Amino acid sequence: MNMDKRPPTLHYRHYFVGGVLLAILVWGTSFLLVAIENFSLATEYHHLHNHHHNHNHHHQDHHHYKQPYKSPYDADGKIPLNFTAVRAGEFKPNFKSLQWITEPQSIANDKGTYLVADEIDGNTQYIVKSVVDESSVSLFNGSTFLSNGVNYTIDELISSPDLTRALLRTNTTHNWRHSTYALYWLLSLDDGSIVPLVDDNLVAVTSWSPDSTSVAYIVANDIYIKNIVNGQTRRVTTDGSSQVFNGKPDWVYEEEVYGTDIVLWWSPTSDKITFLKSNDTFVPEFTIPYYVQDGHEDYPEVVKIKYPKAGYPNPIVDVVIYDLSTDLSTVLSLDSSTITPETRLVTEVVWVGSSVLVKTSNRASDLLEIFLADGAQESYEPVRSLTAENSWFEVGSNTFYVPKNESIGIVDDGYIDTVVVNGYNHLAYFSPPQNDTGRLLTSGLWEVVGGVKAYDYTSNDIYFVSTSKSSIERHIHTINLLDTSNNGLPIIRDITDGEGWFSGSFSAGSRYLLLTYAGPQVPYQKLIDLKSAQEIRTIESNEKITTNLAKYSLPRVDYKVLTLTDKDSGEEFKANVVETYPLDFDETRQYPVLFFVYGGPGAQLVTKSFDVSFSAVVAAELDAIVITVDGRGTGFNNHNPELGAKFKFIVRDRLGQYEPKDQIAAAKLYAEKPYVDENRIAIWGWSYGGFLTLKTLETDYDDSIFSYGVSIAPVTKWKFYDSIYTERYLRTPEENPQGYEIASIHNVTNFQHVKRFFIGHGSGDDNVHVQNTLRLIDDFNVGNIENFEFMIFPDSDHSIRYHNGNKIVYDRILNFLRRAFNGEFE
Repeated sequence: MNMDKRPPTLHYRHYFVGGVLLAILVWGTSFLLVAIENFSLATEYHHLHNHHHNHNHHHQDHHHYKQPYKSPYDADGKIPLNFTAVRAGEFKPNFKSLQWITEPQSIANDKGTYLVADEIDGNTQYIVKSVVDESSVSLFNGSTFLSNGVNYTIDELISSPDLTRALLRTNTTHNWRHSTYALYWLLSLDDGSIVPLVDDNLVAVTSWSPDSTSVAYIVANDIYIKNIVNGQTRRVTTDGSSQVFNGKPDWVYEEEVYGTDIVLWWSPTSDKITFLKSNDTFVPEFTIPYYVQDGHEDYPEVVKIKYPKAGYPNPIVDVVIYDLSTDLSTVLSLDSSTITPETRLVTEVVWVGSSVLVKTSNRASDLLEIFLADGAQESYEPVRSLTAENSWFEVGSNTFYVPKNESIGIVDDGYIDTVVVNGYNHLAYFSPPQNDTGRLLTSGLWEVVGGVKAYDYTSNDIYFVSTSKSSIERHIHTINLLDTSNNGLPIIRDITDGEGWFSGSFSAGSRYLLLTYAGPQVPYQKLIDLKSAQEIRTIESNEKITTNLAKYSLPRVDYKVLTLTDKDSGEEFKANVVETYPLDFDETRQYPVLFFVYGGPGAQLVTKSFDVSFSAVVAAELDAIVITVDGRGTGFNNHNPELGAKFKFIVRDRLGQYEPKDQIAAAKLYAEKPYVDENRIAIWGWSYGGFLTLKTLETDYDDSIFSYGVSIAPVTKWKFYDSIYTERYLRTPEENPQGYEIASIHNVTNFQHVKRFFIGHGSGDDNVHVQNTLRLIDDFNVGNIENFEFMIFPDSDHSIRYHNGNKIVYDRILNFLRRAFNGEFE
C-alpha cells in the first residue's frame, strides 16, 4: 500500500517517545498502541463488598456539577496545569539516542564508539565519538546536500560498522506503522562523495553487512546486495510483487510479529543472509477509500491492503538462506507433524553461529517449535517442541547467540532464550544449541522483560531488565553466565537502584551504558562505565522540565494496590492502580471520576514513569479524579503468586469477559468513597481501551456504575481484526464461536443505562478498520439506541492525526467529559 499522501505513521518503540507511551508496554506485540502514544506527540501527549448503584435515586440539581472558578494562579503563586502547556511540550522529556558502532576491535577493546547527530549553531553535524578518549570525528556536516542541482534533506545517516562509509536517507515516505520508502545515498567518508545507492527507485529498507563490504536493500519487494568495494550489484530474488514479499514483512507480520520494517538478517561472517518470503496470494484484501487527498477531489483514492482477518488465510511464510559465495538460495523445509505451512507462523529468526534458529507456532500460538538449520540438508526436525496449556506463546526477538570461546570457559556455541517458569518469563542457556533443555539463569515471581539486553564477550556478564523490585518499575541487572553459586543460579547484581523506570543502550562490547531514567522524578540520561561502575557524564538532564515544575501546579499522583473480588466466583486478587487527583483536592467535596483504560493481554498502563499526560490534564482542568487499573489479562503483575500465570492468561479464549468486570469492581470501590460523586463516573480508552470502554458499559447494565464513556478507534467485533493478534487469544471463529460472541459488543440494549457516550474513529484506519464502529452504529440503529455521539475523522489512520485530527479528537474528548461532569446530559 502506498500511503505517501497520508500522514506519517508513528514508529513504535517500547520507550522514550515520551508521555503516555512510557506507561504502555506489551510483551511481544504492538497491537493498537499507536493511538495512546499519539497523545505524546500531540502534547509536544482493599476488599470490596457489593454495592448497587442507582442514578435516579441520587439525582442532583445541575448547580452541583458546575466547575468552580479557578484563578490563573494557585495559592502558591503557581500556574495551574492546563492543556495548552502540556501541548506546548512544557513537560515532555527529551531523550537522546546513540548509534553505537561495532568496530572490529569493539568486542575485545570496547572504546564506546558511537554516532550522534549534534545541533551546533543551528547546523546538524554527524559526529563519531569515543567514550574512552573523548575524541570525535565529523562524518558529515549539515542536514542537506546537493546532487545534480537538487537539494536533498537528510532524514537519517547510517554509518557502516568500519566507519568508512555511510548511507543517507532522504525523501522518506511512510507506509505502515514501521515501514517507509525513501531514496538512499552512499557517502564516502574518505572524499565526501555522495552517489545514489539505486538510480531512480524508492528503497524500502537497507542493511549493512557486518564486515561493511556490502549493503542489502529491497526494491519492489525484491532483495538486492550491492558490493561497496567493487560496485557490483546482485539480485537475490526475482519474484517480488504485490503478492510476494522478500525480506520485508507484509502488513500483518510488520504489525503483529516483528514490529519492524525488515525481516532480513546477515550471518555473523557476512557470507550469507537469511530472510522471510511471504506469499500473500490467498490473503483477502481490505479496501480503504481516502476522501480528502490532494488530487482526488471528485472520486476517493482507493487503497487495498492484504489484511487477514480472524479465520481467513494467513500469508504462507518461508525462511530462505542465500549464500553469497555460491549465489544459491535454499528454502528451509521445516517439518512438523502438527503445524502445516498454511497454519504456520514464523515468529523469530536469528543466526546462531553458522546455523539459523527459527521459531514457529500454530495460529492459536499454543504450540511452539524451534528449528536449527544451516541450509545444507533438505529438511529439518524441531530441536524443541513446546505446548502452552490454557495460555499462549508470545512473539518477540529475545534469542541471544553466545559464541564458543574456550579462553573464557564457553566450550561450545549456544544461545540464551526466554522461557516461562511458573507463568513468569525468565532466562535460560542452551548449549550446544541442539539441547532441548536449557540451564535456568533466573527464577522467581517476577519477569525478565525483553530478554538479554547485552552480553560482555570478555567476561560472560549478561545484562537484562526485570520487574524483580516492583511490578510497576524496571531495573537493570547483571549476572555471569558461568556462575551457579546461588543454588545453581547466578547471583544477580543490580545496576540500578532506588525507585524508578530504567532502561539502557549498551556499547558494542557492553562496557558502556547509556542509562535512561524515565521517572517518576524528572527523567535524565547518563553515560556509565560498567567496568568501574562510575558515571562518566550526564547526557540529558531535562532542566526545562525542572524549571517548569517550579512554575506550574501539577496534580498529585498516587500508586496503590487494590484488592478486587470477582463478582461471580468470589475470588480475590490484587491489581495495580494509579490515581491522579485534582489540583486542590479536598476530601470534604465530591468529585467526578474518570477511568482511563487499555487492558489488552499482557499490557501495562500503571508504571512509575514521569508522565504529565492527558489524565493530568483532565484532573487539573475538569477537577476530576482519574483512575487507571491494570486488571486481569494485563501483564507484569507480581502481586498474585497464588494465581501466577492465571492473572494474565485467564483471558485465553474469552477476551472481554474478565477485563470489564475488574473495571466495574474497582469503580464500585471508588463509588463508596465520600469524596466521589457516584453519579459522575466515566470511562475512556483508545484501541483496545476503546473496546474495553464499550465492553464495560455493556457489562455494567446491572450495576450502572458508569454514567459516561468515550471510545476511540475501538474493535467492536473481533472477527474484523487481524488473524495473528486475535487468534493468539481467541483461536479462530470456527474453533471458538462463543468466545467471539462474548468478546464482541453484541447486546446493544445494555447501553440504555448510560447517560451519554462518545465514539470517534478515523476513516483511514488501516489497523482497526472503521468497519468496526460503523457496524456497531448500525446495531445501535436497529436497537433504537440514541444516547451517544459520533465523529468520523476523514482519512486519519489509527492514531487520528490527519488534517489536525489529533488536536480535534482530544478537544472533543475533553469537552465531552466537561459537559458530562457539568451535568449537561442529565
